[in-house]
Amino acid sequence: MKKLIVSSINHNLTNAVALLNEIDSETYCDTSIGPYYSSIGSHIRHTLDFFDCIITGLDTNNIDLTARKRDEVLSTNKEAAKDHIYTIQKTLLSYIDVNTEYLIHVTDDMGQGKVKVNYTLESILTHANSHAVHHYATIGYILDQLGVELKIPGFGYNPTTPINKREGI
Repeated sequence: MKKLIVSSINHNLTNAVALLNEIDSETYCDTSIGPYYSSIGSHIRHTLDFFDCIITGLDTNNIDLTARKRDEVLSTNKEAAKDHIYTIQKTLLSYIDVNTEYLIHVTDDMGQGKVKVNYTLESILTHANSHAVHHYATIGYILDQLGVELKIPGFGYNPTTPINKREGI
């Protein structure tokens, strides 16, 4: 496993912890912003579900992204979410010296039924990190609509976004 992948993901997850440390529980659970009326907590939970599916499926070489736990505690309890992030980060660190030269079967639903495709551990983790960034951008939108101003450099931006276009949240 490439150390840079784990380091990058853990940095991204640490940004989520920084966010959780800065907002209150009411903001974390607020579902008043359209058009989807989802909370910051539900987006954090969803991104953690993605990592959980990967971690859970590795032992059987069958990662099923449609079998998410959807643990509502993570959607409503910031401390539980932070603890879960720390657990994921620790697990990812244990992958650094793992051989990743094999294919992993990943099941997902692309809208027309489940499909199984092959990934490497590095590619599915890279996908999970990009997925998290996408949800962080949505969290940034929710915060903006709620009038909450935070500065977490790069939060919600793809790393390839030019620096002069980034403002953080």
